[in-house]
Amino acid sequence: MANEKNNADELIITRELLAPRELVFAAFTNPAHLAKWWGPANFTFGIQTMDVRPGGICHYKMEGSDEFVMWAKFVYIEIIEPEKVVFLNCFSNAEAGLTRFPMMPTWPMEMHNILTLAEENGKTILTLRIRPHHATEEETTTFIEGFGSMQQGFGASFDQLENYLTSL
Repeated sequence: MANEKNNADELIITRELLAPRELVFAAFTNPAHLAKWWGPANFTFGIQTMDVRPGGICHYKMEGSDEFVMWAKFVYIEIIEPEKVVFLNCFSNAEAGLTRFPMMPTWPMEMHNILTLAEENGKTILTLRIRPHHATEEETTTFIEGFGSMQQGFGASFDQLENYLTSL
């Protein structure tokens, strides 16, 4: 996985996957696939609703082994099958209302994500661009300071994705 920083407040993560682009796209947009790999390791992932269209949402719950529960959601902005998904990601409550990250109160309320998938020589190049959305200066600073932990977290999630894709 390669990581680069373009703008100071944007994290860019890339990963090369040995899977067709259509399958990788489905892994992000089909609830049966997404539930198998998304989220922190050692958490169970449950999708409450998933409506993949501009204006639609994916509302989900992540439960840790210590009974810690976090809710979150995607709000889809743009879908171009099989090459692009643009969405806001945020923490939520059980009713899909916007909430703060429970472990870091200065984390941005919403994150703007652009996922692109390019096919090269039978492989898929996944690129995820993440930046704060309508964030305060303090929230943006917190986001930038969190690049290392986000790289680790997404690295682990994308490892799970890679393992899942090879199991199909």
